[in-house]
Amino acid sequence: MTAIIILALVALFIGLRLYSVLGERTGHEQPILKPADPEADARLTPRAQASNPAGVALAEPDELAYLPTAGPGVRALLAADPSFDVGRFLEGSKAAYRMILEAFWKGDVEAMRPYVDGHVLETFAGAVEQRTKDGLALDNRLIGIDQAVIAGAEVDRSIALVTVRFEADIAAITKNAAGEVVAGSMSDAVQTRDRWTFRRDISSRDPNWILVETDEEE
Repeated sequence: MTAIIILALVALFIGLRLYSVLGERTGHEQPILKPADPEADARLTPRAQASNPAGVALAEPDELAYLPTAGPGVRALLAADPSFDVGRFLEGSKAAYRMILEAFWKGDVEAMRPYVDGHVLETFAGAVEQRTKDGLALDNRLIGIDQAVIAGAEVDRSIALVTVRFEADIAAITKNAAGEVVAGSMSDAVQTRDRWTFRRDISSRDPNWILVETDEEE
């Protein structure tokens, strides 16, 4: 029984905090959502390409949508890609956050594939495989996303990276092979603070972003 409880606690920790083991950025470009995906509202897509005639100042984004330290990066991204829409990007990032987490909790690796790059997918898949070997399953719920703000942005030539800081409440339950609850409670949500970094080649016609890095905020 002690061994089962220890395994359950390990799985619970992985389910809520697997992000801290990720971090390597790679260059594998995959769209965050397949073009044919019916859940089009979850796309991290900018608005249609806008013209920027000489002498016309670019509109300032809502300062509440990004941290002060991210301001220069956001403005640099807007200058490099006038079609970038801060509000729409954040809405898309929240949808992606929920979608990827739910797919991981269910152990549906294929559902995550279009949304993340190769290294991130490999790490998620490894965690799912280990959980299966241990005979454990997660029954987590994302209760709500309290806040999503841009914590960082940068442009290197045509590659844009935007980091979003999420504050969310997650209820977690771990079950054994018999379906018995061995850890967690749906009535006791845990507040999480995570930073997810999305990448896009702004010279590409593909408007979608992919997840290339996740991290847990202390």
